[in-house]
Amino acid sequence: MMTYPIDMTTRPKVDGFFDEATNTISYIIQDPASDHCAIIDSVMDIDYAAGRITYDHADKLIEEVRRRGLTLDWIIETHVHADHLSAAPYIQEKLGGKIGIGAEIVTVQDTFGKVFNEGTEFQRDGSQFDALFSDGDIYEIGSMTAFAIHTPGHTPACMTHVIGDAAFVGDTLFMPDGGSARADFPGGDAGVLYDSIQKVLALPDAMRLFMCHDYGPNGRDIAWETTVAEEKAHNIHVGGGTTRAAFVKMREERDATLAVPKLILPSLQVNMRAGEVPTDAEGNPVLKVPVNGI
Repeated sequence: MMTYPIDMTTRPKVDGFFDEATNTISYIIQDPASDHCAIIDSVMDIDYAAGRITYDHADKLIEEVRRRGLTLDWIIETHVHADHLSAAPYIQEKLGGKIGIGAEIVTVQDTFGKVFNEGTEFQRDGSQFDALFSDGDIYEIGSMTAFAIHTPGHTPACMTHVIGDAAFVGDTLFMPDGGSARADFPGGDAGVLYDSIQKVLALPDAMRLFMCHDYGPNGRDIAWETTVAEEKAHNIHVGGGTTRAAFVKMREERDATLAVPKLILPSLQVNMRAGEVPTDAEGNPVLKVPVNGI
């Protein structure tokens, strides 16, 4: 079993930025001992019907980093999102930093390269990213040591990033009253997702957990921070000792009722390219709509 370098004595400053259009939370994580930081799960705005891309959400992150005089070391994607587009290259152009994602991005690229008929010019080796993380890989944010845990199930490339006493779980978990993410995308698997959730719940009880999405179930206010202890005790899908078999049954039955995410087609095309919008032969940005392709 992998041993991870957990350091609960380091408490990074974490600021969440909620994007109402996609229910996504992006984060700025600052090293408490320096002016270095990372950004996790940024959002690029899109009016899909109009074919218009803007950067209001990303500009808020950039403005805050500049206001605080921070140096951006990393722009992290917890996975290839199917519900929003990444602003990673836009932020990198403005602030620098390296773009990182899980090493299994190559599996996602191979799958959706075929779906979108991308041809041989689309590289399926993850080379669009500056770093590919495998389970247990370590990286630095200023004086902080961060590490990645491979937590597939929602997608093959999902990673949980642990930075001091804070863990960023992507779509592996939601808030306790939100449960867990779907596992019916290509490469997803409900049993594998359960196993990944157990990795997260094996972290110290006091570990802060930060969600990638929140939908305010039952009308409550949007929230994105909880703890391992809270998830173990109260998560409606896996809390209280839910068995693997019970979770898989629930998850597969629930997933069969869910609609396809509204932005899945543009999101996958952009995010598997590290946030770059694909172009046609003349270099114009374009997005494909494969019929019956997913």
